[in-house]
Amino acid sequence: MEQELKTEKNFRSGFITIVGRPNVGKSTLLNVIVGEKIAAVSEKPNTTRNRIVGVKTLPDSQLVFLDTPGIHKARGGLGKAMVRTAMNTIGEADVILMIIEVDDPFGKGDRFIIDSLPKPSILVINKIDAVKKSRILDIIARSQEFKGKFLEVIPISALKADGIDDLINTIKNYLPQGPKYFPDDMITDQPERFLVAELIREKIFNLMREEIPYKTAVVIEDFQDVPEKNLVRISALIYVERNNHKGIIVGEKGQMLKQIGSLARIDIERILGAKVYLELWVKVKERWTERGELVREFGYGS
Repeated sequence: MEQELKTEKNFRSGFITIVGRPNVGKSTLLNVIVGEKIAAVSEKPNTTRNRIVGVKTLPDSQLVFLDTPGIHKARGGLGKAMVRTAMNTIGEADVILMIIEVDDPFGKGDRFIIDSLPKPSILVINKIDAVKKSRILDIIARSQEFKGKFLEVIPISALKADGIDDLINTIKNYLPQGPKYFPDDMITDQPERFLVAELIREKIFNLMREEIPYKTAVVIEDFQDVPEKNLVRISALIYVERNNHKGIIVGEKGQMLKQIGSLARIDIERILGAKVYLELWVKVKERWTERGELVREFGYGS
């Protein structure tokens, strides 16, 4: 009994908010830490639209990560809702991870976020696989100008999973003693419907060009589990703003929509551990990204 109390007393847990400009690798970092794709990832900025929870449970600690949309100068209802979500999530954190990348550290956008932080953060320099060590040392030296803003500076490559153990150990040092918030085998509290919609939207981001990915939303209309067949039937609506966008996503003879569905189904089957029958439909909602009621209806900025 004494051993059990001692173990509980020494257990650390807490919430870690991941913040940064768009496209600095926040969602890639979350996915590599939890070991599964729970956040949509693409090379395009502003892929993440919601606060996404990822859980890492270790023998002596539980780290609850809160991935956030990239903080940027937002226009329209959707963009403003995304930035509000990110800024509100900062206040929930025991530890803040401020992510920058080696190509453009401490630009105007980074400085705005740093000035907005309510307490000192851990500065994470991402994408170190793309530069020489001297460049990393230069960025670490430059971080000293932000006196009192950073607890530690940790270089990583989220893409290559380099430096992740060092980052996790550093975070643990700043977590308070506390309970397990989630079961050991749980890596996210996001509903399956949300994860499915994110995976579909990720494929649209990866396959579509220009403004189209940013003008789409994915809503799961039907989600039926058929356990006796180890099958899940899913019907999803892809909302766009213009008729010509609908035509591009559907593609000639429906080929593009089929490709989106095929790629999404591979990831969805892995996440759900079952065969998936996926139906995709495309519907036009004009100017939905500018209309607050539709932004909220589609699940953003609630």
